[in-house]
Order: sequence, then C-alpha cells, then structure tokens
Amino acid sequence: MNLTAKEIAEIIDGEVVGDSNIKINSVAKIEKGSKGDLCFLSNPKYTSYIYSCRASVIIINNSLNIEKNVKSTLIKVDDAYSSFSKLLDLYNKIKFNKSGISKKSEVSSKAKIGKNVYIGSFNIISKNVIIEDNVKILGNCFIGENVVIKKNTIIYSSVNIYHNCLIGANNIIHSGVVIGSDGFGFAPDHKSNYSKISQIGNVIIKNNVEIGANTSIDRATMGSTIINNGVKLDNLIQIAHNVEIGEHTVIAAQVAIAGSTKVGEKCMIGGQTAIAGHLTIANNVKIAGQSGVASNIKTDGEILQGPLAYNIKKYQKSYVIFKKLPEIYNLFLKLKK
Repeated sequence: MNLTAKEIAEIIDGEVVGDSNIKINSVAKIEKGSKGDLCFLSNPKYTSYIYSCRASVIIINNSLNIEKNVKSTLIKVDDAYSSFSKLLDLYNKIKFNKSGISKKSEVSSKAKIGKNVYIGSFNIISKNVIIEDNVKILGNCFIGENVVIKKNTIIYSSVNIYHNCLIGANNIIHSGVVIGSDGFGFAPDHKSNYSKISQIGNVIIKNNVEIGANTSIDRATMGSTIINNGVKLDNLIQIAHNVEIGEHTVIAAQVAIAGSTKVGEKCMIGGQTAIAGHLTIANNVKIAGQSGVASNIKTDGEILQGPLAYNIKKYQKSYVIFKKLPEIYNLFLKLKK
C-alpha cells in the first residue's frame, strides 16, 4: 500500500487535518506507529497514544476531542474502526493481486479457469472444476471433481474441497479447512456391527463467508449441507452432514453442530458449544460458550447458557444457588437435628 493522506480520505470519505500529501506504505497499531505508518484510534483507552505516536497518518472519530498538539496528519471520519477495516480490506486485496498458474501444480485440462486467477505451487485441480475470475488458491490444496469456486474467493494453503461442492463469491477459506468430507453415518446391524451409509450429497458455501483454520464441514447424506451468505466461522469448528447455518450467523472456535440441525439467521454461538442433531434454532439467538443445546430453540432473540442450555438469566440465578449448596446443605442438617 502506497497512498497519500488525501487518497485515503477519498476512499473512506474523511477530512484531512494536516499534510494531505504525506504518504503511507504500511499499517501499525497506534502504540507502535512510526514514519510511513497508518494507524487508527477508536477505543478511548488508547487516546493518550495519539500525542506520542510517530505514525504519518492516524484515522480518528469526528467526535474525538484533541487536547494537545498532534504531530501526525489526522483523517477525521464518523467511525474510525470501520474505516480502518475498509482500508485493511483494500490492503489485503492489493497483497493478493497476483495471477498465474504455477508449473508445480496439476491442473486438469478439463477444468475451466477464469481471468486473473492465481494457483500456487503443489495444488491439484481436478476435472470439470470451474474457477471463476480473480480466485486465489495458495499452495498445497486439493480441489475435487465438479467443484465450482466463484469470483474473488481466497483459499489459503492446505485446504481440501471434495467433489461436487459449491463455493460462492468473495469467500475466505483458511488453512487446513476440509469441505465435503463424509458425514458420520453408520447403520448398526443385529450383531452390533456398523455399516457405512454412503454420503452422496454435497456442501454449498454461499457468498461473503469466512471459514477459520482447521474447520470441517461434512457433505450431506443426500441434498446439501448449507452455509448461507455472510456466515463467519472461527477455527476448529465441526459442522455435520445436512446442517444449515442461516445468514450472518457467527460461530466461535471449537463448536460442534450435529447432523441435520438448522441454525437461524444472525445467531451468535460461543466457543466450545455443542448442539445436538435434528434441532431447529430460531433467528438472533445467542448461546454462551461451553453450553450444550439438546432441544429446539423456538423464540427469536433468546439468550441461553448452561450444560443443558436455557434462559441465561435463569441459569445465572441458579448458578448462584448452586455455589451455595454446601452452606445450604449444612443448614439443612442443622435443621434436621
């Protein structure tokens, strides 16, 4: 990134206070900013750093009250955090603005490759794969037969996408992700042996989805496992066969969702939560970390917590009593005597 303060202000619709021609070539935290850096200030806890920071340009909120002289050029915006995020996204796109296919990759002659696509070293692109414009696939990935990857998606190293899966546009898939592996389906017989149930469906990842490192999304037994638009998945998540995640739901690390469960839109699921199979979770539901969900959540906007999750306020009141159980028990024994 090599931009002037004026160019940055035009991108984020900000007002320059200071040298509009000063250039930046990197980004940094405000407490570590130096010449040539771009920083931002949105959290009031870090306000003191604006007076000592040596960064060339700092993005600040319009509402910030400047009490001392600031050496850096300032760009005032309505929301410094979102403006800086927009610039980081631009910076990331510039970083990945490369194209071409490495001679060290194996690309089927029957694959269709769009414009401005980058395929790094040691990738395998199988037959009938469709890769649309501006897709970036870094090294050591496997893309199975009949996979479709739509435009502007970035796939980091060591990702495996099994046959017949559909990856939407503007997605980010981090290292170690497995999409389309077999769901956990086995049928017991009269001798308690387990026969594998073939998983013949696929996985559909829609648009603007981000999938964290080492997350696994199983293919459907029949039909599709579906991750809808705008979903954000953290690292180390297990999503089983035939699950559907509603639009703009966010899920933290180490969550496991069993087969055929339907999660609503705009839900927030805390880390290490376990959700049983064949359930329905309403929209805008929040589930605290380390909870266990074993029944349907029917009410939109419900907030839950607990090993067998229920209303969070009731859980917290119950937990206060639980911590006092030894004292209550001793009192009970005294009353019994």
